[in-house]
Amino acid sequence: MKKILVMTALVLSGCATQSDDRYSLEHDKAPEAIPTLDHVEDAQPRYEPYSRAGNKDYTVRGESYQVMKDPEDYTGEGIASWYGKKFHGHKTSNGEIYDMFSMSAAHKTLPLPSYVEVENTANGKKAIVRVNDRGPFHEGRIIDLSYAAASKLDILKTGTAPVKVTLLKVDKPQDNNEWQGARLNRYFVQLVAISSQDKAKQAADTFQKQFELPTDINQSGSVYRVRLGPFYDYDQTQKAALLAREQQINEAFVVVEPIADEPGKNSGVSN
Repeated sequence: MKKILVMTALVLSGCATQSDDRYSLEHDKAPEAIPTLDHVEDAQPRYEPYSRAGNKDYTVRGESYQVMKDPEDYTGEGIASWYGKKFHGHKTSNGEIYDMFSMSAAHKTLPLPSYVEVENTANGKKAIVRVNDRGPFHEGRIIDLSYAAASKLDILKTGTAPVKVTLLKVDKPQDNNEWQGARLNRYFVQLVAISSQDKAKQAADTFQKQFELPTDINQSGSVYRVRLGPFYDYDQTQKAALLAREQQINEAFVVVEPIADEPGKNSGVSN
């Protein structure tokens, strides 16, 4: 628990300065240990109420921006850039914690959160991201991608690329029970994937003691995925993911599952 408290303190201290200065920092960079990101899936569009934070008109560097009010459609073309370690673990504009290994993005005027499809028009690659931040505040740039999203679109080496951004609108479910189900998820932090059930159980026990958090084993065929969780708060999940990476588990990433699923439906072992 001591480790978690220390990590929480670090995250909160890093979030203390949210001003225009954040967008004037010039030297961002990739993580030192480059993880394999093939396993990171596109964001899954779903209905979410807009955040209380980050959806008011605002001014950065003397320029004013008007946030779109519940747009039904949106398509834009411009230059995409990406942001990484410099902002990793800091708060996004809607109050979440930025995770450069998640499929997220920043946009100047789309409501937060929104889901968009981004196509790299130079190579035809596409990715779906969840917009939860503001930026980029450079002329001609339309969207700032997370490190993971930029990797999917093959933008890391070039730094920028021409893209087409399309809003993926998800309407609010008419049935209130369906809406509640759509809003509620449980979260896991996947740590490793192992082909041996016995070794997976050993790893789960080790991680449970190391992190002092619950662990779960998800079985898919002959692969056993060892995960921290379940969590029911996204911020807590992100902090657990950051803590895992602090412990050199560089490929740790967040998994989202609808809470409507049976908790043990696909799980082999839970601790």
